[in-house]
Amino acid sequence: MLRETGSMLWDTIRESLQESLSNSEYTLWIKPLACQRQDDKVLELTGPDRYFCSWIQDRYLDLIKTKLHELAPGNRHLRLSVARQSTRQLKGGPAEQLRLPGVRAGATTIRSLHPGYTFDQFMVGESNLLATSACRALAHGENTFGRCLFINSSPGLGKSHLTQAVVHSILDHAPSTMMHYLTAQQFSAEMVKGIRSKKMEQFSKKYVRDCDILLVEDVHTLTGKNKTQEELNTILDYLIKSGRRVILTAAVAPRQMEGIDADFRSRMTSGLVTKIEDPDYETRVNIIRHKAAGKNLVLDDDLIDLLARRLHGDIRKTESAIIGIKGKSCLLDTPPDRAMINEVLQGLIGNPAELNAEIIRDFVGCQFKVSVDDLQSRSRKRSVTFPRQVAMYLTRKYTDQSLADIGQLYNRDHSTVLHAIRVVTQNMSRKTAVREQVKLLCRKLKEPS
Repeated sequence: MLRETGSMLWDTIRESLQESLSNSEYTLWIKPLACQRQDDKVLELTGPDRYFCSWIQDRYLDLIKTKLHELAPGNRHLRLSVARQSTRQLKGGPAEQLRLPGVRAGATTIRSLHPGYTFDQFMVGESNLLATSACRALAHGENTFGRCLFINSSPGLGKSHLTQAVVHSILDHAPSTMMHYLTAQQFSAEMVKGIRSKKMEQFSKKYVRDCDILLVEDVHTLTGKNKTQEELNTILDYLIKSGRRVILTAAVAPRQMEGIDADFRSRMTSGLVTKIEDPDYETRVNIIRHKAAGKNLVLDDDLIDLLARRLHGDIRKTESAIIGIKGKSCLLDTPPDRAMINEVLQGLIGNPAELNAEIIRDFVGCQFKVSVDDLQSRSRKRSVTFPRQVAMYLTRKYTDQSLADIGQLYNRDHSTVLHAIRVVTQNMSRKTAVREQVKLLCRKLKEPS
């Protein structure tokens, strides 16, 4: 049995742990532990902070207990607590960044990440399904969609969310991956710094040899920067040919970029090119429900419908609206209602757009859960013909469109539109349910929503 004097027992246990663990694990997690108390009944260790102690508790405490009982058999109890002096200076040679267990030494560049930009928090719909699936595949190293991905969309539709979701996923499941995530502007600035300091060789090595996956956002900002385009093109060429993963994003499609070298454009589009479209009504509803739940904001279906019909495109506007409604509701100590939402939206996006045939068509489709393709189809099902007739009636009522123009919107002639208007008018006079339904649609269309 080991004779214990002072912290001899802990020193001996620590030496044994050093033999069992990698050098990085031992240095990062075991070496900072200190022996606070040691007697026949207790061995008490202290760590720098609560997070540190929690990590030890989950991953190393059982191993330490095993070593304790091997080296000093008995019923001694092991305790772990936070040290009063939480700042400890590690002994050793020159300071260097410590890495989590299993993380390779090598340059990894990651711009600041939003903690909520993960796959779990991303609302998937038809508008972004392909981009989401491709990002998930690349995050897990799969070749389903190839090794190079180009995503473009208008602002606020989820490009950054998806690219950061890839980064979060890799950090969680494959932290040893050498990864560089940055904007095109940051890449350009770093290259200029490398040229001025005559360290371009190190710069190129970082992105060529020390890179498993490269994520560059906003490549459209490289317009006119020929030298940067040339350098990034060379890097992309090597990475793609060597089977590395590449994700690029931009506000416009590659073919619409001006001031971009043809070879660079070709390289960027050598893999999958996909666009994130504006979310459809159902996706907007899901986004609003999700954002509201995240703010503990209770909205009934009618209020969610109001928001989904008014808020199109940029999801940041939806987030801002939810925050505004939550704030106003708390300030007034009243639940949200239509008047409150209208007031918030008025300040955020102004007055609703003037009604036109396309807005009415899309609105009716959303209300009846019928797609635009169905409304324009030759289908004669009641579930399609009635919404189509109502849409034609409302378009005639609220716009100056001719019968022929309205018909063209639904792939019909003017006589079909005239028949639809007559049918809806007659049904409204004879059937209370139809009359009330059309009145409700009119109210929703014309309200200061």
